[in-house]
Order: sequence, then structure tokens, then C-alpha cells
Amino acid sequence: QVQLVESGGGLVQAGGSLRLSCTASGGFFSISVMGWYRQAPGKQRELVASITGGGIANYLDSVKGRFTISRDNIKKTVSLQMNSLKPEDTGVYYCNSRTIMDQNYWGQGTQVTVSS
Repeated sequence: QVQLVESGGGLVQAGGSLRLSCTASGGFFSISVMGWYRQAPGKQRELVASITGGGIANYLDSVKGRFTISRDNIKKTVSLQMNSLKPEDTGVYYCNSRTIMDQNYWGQGTQVTVSS
């Protein structure tokens, strides 16, 4: 069983920055794919960024060049640095862990609100 705890959300003006962090416990963190998803009101949850155990990252096109995902396999943390935030980045951000058995675990979510 994997438990994920997120922190770092909040309210920021457009153009500002936020850093989200997620700490995992249980499971085999170093070989799990970690990701950040977001869900805006009335919209489906979407994958914002993911990173493999070896550090290969992928991003949603709309956040490329603005967001950076990183992980620390020793500390079992994954972070999302969000710069040049836009109002359309507003949503609840969820940390996700996908195991080699394709099981998905989710954090409780953290609200990010970007004001214009």
C-alpha cells in the first residue's frame, strides 16, 4: 500500500510561482512512475507531468517550459515547480504513483488558484 501526502498549493497571481511536493510511504518508490495530475471545475482530470524512476520526464504541452517535475528516490519525494502560472492552471493537483503492476495510488489533492 502506498500513501501520498501533498503540500504546497495556494493562491498566487498570474505570472507567479508555486512549488508542490509529495511525500510517499510504502511501496517501491524508486521504480514507480510518479506524476502530477490536475482537475479544474467541470473538467476531467489530466496528467500535467510524470517522471520515471530513472528521471525521464514528460509534460502536458501547455505547461512545457513553465513546469518542472523532479524526484528524490532517497527521500521518496516528488516535486512540481510551477513558474509563470496562468489562470488556466487553476485546479486541484493530485500526486499519483503508478507501480510496475500498474496500480495507481493518489494523494488527497492540493488546491492551486491563479488569479488574473
